[in-house]
Order: sequence, then structure tokens, then C-alpha cells
Amino acid sequence: MKKKIKERLFEVYIPKEKIRPRITQLGTQISEDFEGKDLIIIGVLNGAFIFLADLSRHITVSAQVSFMRISSYQGLQSTESVEKKMEINEDLSGKHVLVVEDIVDTGISMNYLLKEIKTHNPSSVSIATLLFKPEAFQFNYPLNYVGFEIPNKFVVGYGLDYDGLGRNLPDIYQLV
Repeated sequence: MKKKIKERLFEVYIPKEKIRPRITQLGTQISEDFEGKDLIIIGVLNGAFIFLADLSRHITVSAQVSFMRISSYQGLQSTESVEKKMEINEDLSGKHVLVVEDIVDTGISMNYLLKEIKTHNPSSVSIATLLFKPEAFQFNYPLNYVGFEIPNKFVVGYGLDYDGLGRNLPDIYQLV
């Protein structure tokens, strides 16, 4: 099935039927890894809101949820600069932080987030991302929980957007 967003055509790449069970697996793994720990989950807005909502329903340990908002995309391109749009409002000191992101491609945004979070002195910082583009990745920090590794193609849906559109699509689509 194809979707047109603005002037671009996209086709289904990862259907919702594959996304759901993978999120359940990630939630189970995260629950096991954080059993008995003081966990705070930080969702990266706007893209991660759907993934975070679904993932958090499968995390069985007690956790606080908060958000940060950054921006590093314009149209189809990831920019080299990251702009912070919303601060962390929680005390992270001594807590185990799980950053939930929709996609890690170059890693520039996540690198920025990691530096920012570490200034708050957490006990640990882990990363959960729905999508990872290893071909584009420019850093060496670990991604602890990865839903799917994908090629370096532009994708929308399930929280990911093209100029603000397409986040609401239940499947993940790639640019045709």
C-alpha cells in the first residue's frame, strides 16, 4: 500500500503486525533489566510518543515517565545542529534513565541528549530506539534496545514524520 505525503510517495516498509510483537519483546527485556531499580523513562518528542506509549504498556516495573524535545530534521535531511525545545523537568540524580527515541540514524541528536542527561548525574543511561540505521551512525555509544535495524532510507509513520505529517500512520513507510 502506498501513501502520498505532500509531493512524496511512500510504501509500507514495516507493517504494524511486525511492530507490535517486537515492542512486546523489548518491554519484556527492559522489565527484566530494570527489575528493582529506580527507573525514569525519557521520551524524545515529538517522534517517540507513539513508540513510548506502546512500549511503556509492556514495561512491568515501576517507572516514572518524562519528556525532552529536540529538533534536528528539516524535510528529508538530518541537520548537523540540534536545537533543544523542551528541558528535562525531573531529578535524574542517582536514577536509572532509559531514553526512548523513534530513530537513531547519524546519532548526532542522541549524542546531544546523552551529554545533556549526564549533566544530571544519573546512575545509568540506556537507550531504546524503535529504528536504527547502522550505515548512517557516526558514534560508538551503545544502543541497548533496538526494535529494527534498517538501511539508510527515509521513513515515516508510527511517530516518524515528513515535515510534520505522517506520524499517525500505524505502519512504517519508506520513501519510494
